[in-house]
Amino acid sequence: MLILSRKAEESIIIADTITVKVVSIDKGVVKLGIDAPHNIRVLRSELVRAVENSNKVASKVKKDESLLQQLTQKFKL
Repeated sequence: MLILSRKAEESIIIADTITVKVVSIDKGVVKLGIDAPHNIRVLRSELVRAVENSNKVASKVKKDESLLQQLTQKFKL
């Protein structure tokens, strides 16, 4: 992992096509601007992990029961 120090309004360039710019720094929060070609996805890591976890849970659904049946059982009083 490459670790760099940047100040507000400074940027880095990745592979000649992606620019990451420090937009602002305030109260321990760094805001970044990312300029990348449309064919390159830029995602927040916590969203990727949430989707992965959701997919893992969904893959454990019993094959012989429908999801609706499982939810009905789960929420029965």
